[in-house]
Amino acid sequence: MKILIVGASGTIGCAVAFELGQRHEIIAGGRTSGDLHLDLTDNKSIRAAYENVGPLDAVVSTAGNVKFAPFEDMQETDYAFGLKDKLMGQVNLVLIGREYVSEGGSFTLTTGVLDRDPIRQGTSASMVNGAINAFVRAAAIEMQRGQRINVVSPGVIEEAMEAYGSFFRGFEAVPAARAALAYARSVEGAQTGQVYLVE
Repeated sequence: MKILIVGASGTIGCAVAFELGQRHEIIAGGRTSGDLHLDLTDNKSIRAAYENVGPLDAVVSTAGNVKFAPFEDMQETDYAFGLKDKLMGQVNLVLIGREYVSEGGSFTLTTGVLDRDPIRQGTSASMVNGAINAFVRAAAIEMQRGQRINVVSPGVIEEAMEAYGSFFRGFEAVPAARAALAYARSVEGAQTGQVYLVE
């Protein structure tokens, strides 16, 4: 398969690229790195990337940003940041990508443990992750040309604990390589509308 991985330079993205790259052609995409550049917050950038890469069999997104801050400090613009980037960025990757992904192809998006296990300063992440999960379940029943869509929701990644561990006291970390298996399951499997939990 020819697979575009958006966010391929990140901790999860690297692991997914390694796992799938053993069997498939990988095109790495990112805002500032990779084989092609695309900005999830810019639809023109997304479409240009699809035009440049040509027909695809699968798209995987391990990208997207949200604001972490105490709830008492959060303002509308702080929530809007995550809505535009991680939520609508991934949604638009699907909406635009439908034209470029082959019949029977797939989309795999990313959320995370805060969709079900909130932490302090994580209201935006919990909101966005929950919305993406709901979008995937709903979109799956209306995808055309046999296309599939799933989402992977991993726990906090072991390799990221040094940076984020203070937010996730008591959480059991998940190795990136184990999270990558869920992405492989989504891309190489047959299911659709699934939220794959990696805990």
